[in-house]
Amino acid sequence: MKFICCLISVSLNLISALNGQGLYKLNLSEVVMRARSQSIAARQSNTTRETKFWEWKTFLSNYKPQLVLEGNLPAFTRSFIEVIQPDGSIQFQPIRYNNSALNLSLSQTLGQTGGQIYATTQLQRFDDFNRNTVLYNSSPFAIGYRQPILQFNPFKWNKKIEPLKFEESKQVYLESMEKISLRATEYFFNVLMAQVNVQIAETNLKNTATISAIANEKYNLGKITKNEILQLQLESLKAQKAIANAKRDLEISWLNLRAYVGLPSDNRIELEIPSRIPEITISSETALAEAFENRSDALRYKRQLLEAQRNVAKAIGDNGLNATLSATLGFSNRGARIPELYENPQRQESIQLELDIPILDWGRSKSRTKTAEAEQQLMEYTIEQDQLNFKQEIYTQVTLFDMLRSELRITAQTDSIATEKYNIAQERYVLGFLSTTDLSIAFQEKDQATRDHITTLQDYWATYFGLRALTLYDFEKNEKIKP
Repeated sequence: MKFICCLISVSLNLISALNGQGLYKLNLSEVVMRARSQSIAARQSNTTRETKFWEWKTFLSNYKPQLVLEGNLPAFTRSFIEVIQPDGSIQFQPIRYNNSALNLSLSQTLGQTGGQIYATTQLQRFDDFNRNTVLYNSSPFAIGYRQPILQFNPFKWNKKIEPLKFEESKQVYLESMEKISLRATEYFFNVLMAQVNVQIAETNLKNTATISAIANEKYNLGKITKNEILQLQLESLKAQKAIANAKRDLEISWLNLRAYVGLPSDNRIELEIPSRIPEITISSETALAEAFENRSDALRYKRQLLEAQRNVAKAIGDNGLNATLSATLGFSNRGARIPELYENPQRQESIQLELDIPILDWGRSKSRTKTAEAEQQLMEYTIEQDQLNFKQEIYTQVTLFDMLRSELRITAQTDSIATEKYNIAQERYVLGFLSTTDLSIAFQEKDQATRDHITTLQDYWATYFGLRALTLYDFEKNEKIKP
């Protein structure tokens, strides 16, 4: 039984080790999905989105009723104060008291006017320890209103701008995820190209060794020259050097892909050449319409114009007559005990108008207004130019996508033809109907055709994900991209 248990344990460990050394294959879609869910860039985007969400909740809370309890408890003082006597002399009298107060207020900001309405209740207790007296002062209930007059109203403008900023942050998050897909695609094809280069170099070295053996037999028979043998030896050395360079590039590109996507470093992974090409047609009109409807740039343009208009309104509002009207109506009372405060309270009334009128500022107010207006005009021109550039980028990418789709079919056919041509050239060389130089040319054409096909695949998928990021539209499913 001990022997059997030991054998089972060794077998399980061996199976686990073999699984750890297994070869995993990943395609482009799997790499992109891993990047969108596991990469540090994805986590950063999610954190930024959460931050913007709580900023939005903070903004909304500014327009909700605020219940605040304020107080000084305790407020003890022990010192000497200056007291002027009837004859004009000064005496310093000792004091020792506690002056505590509590104030409970409920306030509501009115966004349209910028004013604030509030209700409050207040209780104050004064303890004079030198005279052993206690006094209470209270405002059982009071209601008031504070209204700025002819002043800039930030609440009104924030209600226009902040919703745009929040919606913009949602679109920015979607764009960041699409950019992650685009970046993962770039790393994927860097590895894939290096992987293909290794395979090409190893195949070339193997084929060169086979052909060299045949060439040596021909040379011994006097059918080929020494120059052709040297050419094959040179091709072998080139293949060995290509293998070393390709493996170095593959290792570097793998490190970049693993670091960005978050792939495990203890597994052997091989990337698959994308074979599925979506059959989609993208029109410039559709892409442009979806881009201006979905992208954060469209919201950003509106927000920047509103912010420029807000700055002009603030410059005008801060330059003229600034007044604030405050009014309070309620009850108040005093007494030696708390119950006395609520017996026959007295009416409490107050009204106040604060004024701030600039009389002589040497043109500063006018300069600030003109500066804000000039900045608004500049912003309008900048946005107009950005919109033109954005349209041009959309048209360029759609045109490029159509060209790459056609080019992809051509490079695939070229790769197939070049491979077949090389196989025929290899057979003809064995039969003695082809020179070493022509065989070398067939080598190079085959390798270049394979690399061109991979490069075109990379450009195609990069343009595809780039269009998704530009428009936030899924052209395969014909629907808007959602979180």
